[in-house]
Amino acid sequence: MPKLYYEHDADKGLLEGRKVAVIGYGSQGHAHALNLLDSGVDVRVGLREGSASAAKARAAGLRVLTIAEAATEADLVMILLPDTDQAAVYDRDIAPHLGEGDAVFFAHGFNIRYETITPAPGIDVAMVAPKGPGHLVRRTYTEGGGVPALIAVAADESGKAMALALAYADAIGATRAGVLETTFTEETETDLFGEQVVLCGGLTALVTAGFETLVAAGYQPESAYFECLHELKLIVDLMYEQGISGMRFSISTTAEYGDLTRGPRIISEGVRAEMRKVLDEIQDGRFAKEWIEENAAGLPRFNELRKKGQEHQIEQIGAQLREMMPFITAGRQRIEDVSGG
Repeated sequence: MPKLYYEHDADKGLLEGRKVAVIGYGSQGHAHALNLLDSGVDVRVGLREGSASAAKARAAGLRVLTIAEAATEADLVMILLPDTDQAAVYDRDIAPHLGEGDAVFFAHGFNIRYETITPAPGIDVAMVAPKGPGHLVRRTYTEGGGVPALIAVAADESGKAMALALAYADAIGATRAGVLETTFTEETETDLFGEQVVLCGGLTALVTAGFETLVAAGYQPESAYFECLHELKLIVDLMYEQGISGMRFSISTTAEYGDLTRGPRIISEGVRAEMRKVLDEIQDGRFAKEWIEENAAGLPRFNELRKKGQEHQIEQIGAQLREMMPFITAGRQRIEDVSGG
């Protein structure tokens, strides 16, 4: 078993006297900044001129500066901007203000793995990546818990980069749950693969295809929605809490038999072969190149596909049904209230 690091493994003193800049105040940015503040760290938030998030950050008790100002003040800069925005911002507003002994941190390895950002010699480069959305990172911290995180080092110029990353992970609450050491390459490639093949791409395509199959066979769209999407949370919660075997123990034997005998027919060898192709595209950089070029072109394909998804029947039916279930919409509002924008 790989080693997990906990609170007693972190040298909290490594952040004493450090000036930390959190660049960005979205889902992860607001959580990191507020958790650092509550942990007694000297933190400031760097935002673009005119950012709509500035007022939220100030209202939460944080100092807000421009990105260049924050990078100038700080000797540890955590970049929490969208992946495709980071390289330009780093080159323009951050790199000119970093010097020997400073550190630049990331919460995802994309830009280091694909070499769109190459920090100068003398700068520590590390990653602290919570394995959960920002609102959960913040909420669990305030409740006395934490969200597990991955840490990695790409450049250890000071000889203390790993220890510093662990101290940062501790300050945002991750050591309360456990911190696993990895590499930028492993984190990036497994994260992208998980998103594309299982958690987002594979799951949404599977749910949509199941819905379409039932509706095409003449079943009510509402029934198809409940069976293929609504009940999904119940199964995922069981798997999250008890693993796959625990989930199977909790469902009916009819459902379990269908799972064991029909599931492999859906995830066939052809599907597995396509999964390997997706992984190849991640490993050799084709996906990163495609995504960077899509952004540079103004996101035409992305916006077209997003619009098509939003207009699908499953979304229209789902919106109507969710409005009839106030316990769901109440949960959504709580997340929006604490997300920080």
